[in-house]
Amino acid sequence: MALGEEASSEQRKNTACVTEVDDQLRHTMAYANDVKLFGKWTYDEIEVNDMALEDYIAVKPKVAVYVPHTAGRYQAKRFRKAQCPIAERLACSLMMHGRNNGKKLMANRIVKHTFDVINLLTDQN
Repeated sequence: MALGEEASSEQRKNTACVTEVDDQLRHTMAYANDVKLFGKWTYDEIEVNDMALEDYIAVKPKVAVYVPHTAGRYQAKRFRKAQCPIAERLACSLMMHGRNNGKKLMANRIVKHTFDVINLLTDQN
């Protein structure tokens, strides 16, 4: 009788551990599916109001990135730059003058701090 009780208590412990691991895994998977720019801003609430620019500003979930540094070849074909994430296009436009060429990490840091300031001032994404 003691062995049966011992086995059932062991099964309850194992079941509790499995459910705890399942809960942690579900929480991790839900977090992993959220693509947020710089780990802070989601792409869900962004909408382009101008119909003419809708095709040229890439904010759809297909082009969602964590950091605007994809190293993609968006200039190889005509109009392919429209598929480049808009945050990356902003960072690349900051690197235009000669003294700023090739400093993409600095440009990404500037974009991140700018988004932080906008978020603090307007409380919007």
